Amino acid sequence: MKKVMIRSSLGLAVTLASTQLLASGFAINEQSVSGMGAGFAGRSSSAEDASTVAGNPAGMARLKREQFTVGAAGIYADTDINHSKSTLGGSSKGDMVPLVGVPMGYYVKPLNDQWAVGFGVYVPFGLATDYESGFAGRYWADRSEVKVITFQPTVSYAFNDKVSIGIGPTFNRIEGELTSRTINAANPISGGDGQVKIKGDDTAVGFNAGILIQATDSTRLGLTYHSKVDYHLDGNTKVRNLRPRAALPAFNFKSDASLDLTTPESVDLSFTHELNDRWTIYGGSTWTRWSRLENITVENSGNRTATALGLGTITEEQNWHDTWAHAIGAAYKLNKQWTLRTGFSVDQTPTNNTDRSPRIPTGDRRIFSLGAGYSPTDNLTLDFAYSYLKEESVDVNLASATKGAYSSTYHNSAHGFGSSLTYKF
Repeated sequence: MKKVMIRSSLGLAVTLASTQLLASGFAINEQSVSGMGAGFAGRSSSAEDASTVAGNPAGMARLKREQFTVGAAGIYADTDINHSKSTLGGSSKGDMVPLVGVPMGYYVKPLNDQWAVGFGVYVPFGLATDYESGFAGRYWADRSEVKVITFQPTVSYAFNDKVSIGIGPTFNRIEGELTSRTINAANPISGGDGQVKIKGDDTAVGFNAGILIQATDSTRLGLTYHSKVDYHLDGNTKVRNLRPRAALPAFNFKSDASLDLTTPESVDLSFTHELNDRWTIYGGSTWTRWSRLENITVENSGNRTATALGLGTITEEQNWHDTWAHAIGAAYKLNKQWTLRTGFSVDQTPTNNTDRSPRIPTGDRRIFSLGAGYSPTDNLTLDFAYSYLKEESVDVNLASATKGAYSSTYHNSAHGFGSSLTYKF
């Protein structure tokens, strides 16, 4: 019994997906509030402020003044769980996602007409989910919190007024704490279910590279490549109140744990076209190689109990597939101070109907965005954005001899709010 629940809990470390994130899988889009307002349609071609460090490092060549951008996005998700059935009983409130904050900060300094340097701190991946303690699917999913924070020093070079390139290594820190419930023999006993808690972390290196082309006087094309990042998470597995057989008392133990995880590479292609002095339109597509996530392998070591129960090596199938996201957007310059934005995007989920669980009850999604930029002076710009996400309804149907049967229909939506400040020296 314990074996099944540890597998489920550690499996979350690589699935990580949650409805509060406005991108597919466990990726987070919110690295730019100005881009958020246009639905990230011109992510690799707009280069409107220092957040281009993340969107397309080649865009730093367009920024002719030293500047920094700082901001944050808040994401609130809402989940309705209908037609819930469980052979082991429990509730299905649906309030599994807490309010999530996503910070960001960037700095760019032009050195001359050709070279620029900069750095960024942002969150490319992450999740936080927390079901109620009596959740009907608690043996399949409970509480999870995982985040990746990236620091990216960056350099760009402009060959001429038409073409620039940029590249920067990414130093990525991942941390996670994952919890699951396990069914005890002769349940209920004093203390009820057992609990499995896993904590782990690692730091790994990748890179972000891009090219920006001024195709015509009014049209820019951008292409950005975000590399994969290979992690080896080290931590521990703590088991509390485990009772594998009715004849045994409940006991606790701790084991070392490790997990290999690769966050996928992605390619973003977009355009920015200025129709006139007031109107600008954007479009773009992003491909993400989620098919890297075929399965996971967890190694538990340093504890005889874990070994005796067959928990030395655990493998769980995921079978994710590559995804595409497409976006269109527009900006209207109302006057010298105000710019209004809007955008619409569609985003595939990498999960499949066979392996979907309460950990990852997500489907394809549509996102509508609004935004505004306010520049009271030539040096200062305040950006605001709002996004509404609606997912297709999805079904979860799972059954196990050790975890019982659980089925339900999930209706997921989310609201995203962002604000940022850009100051030019």
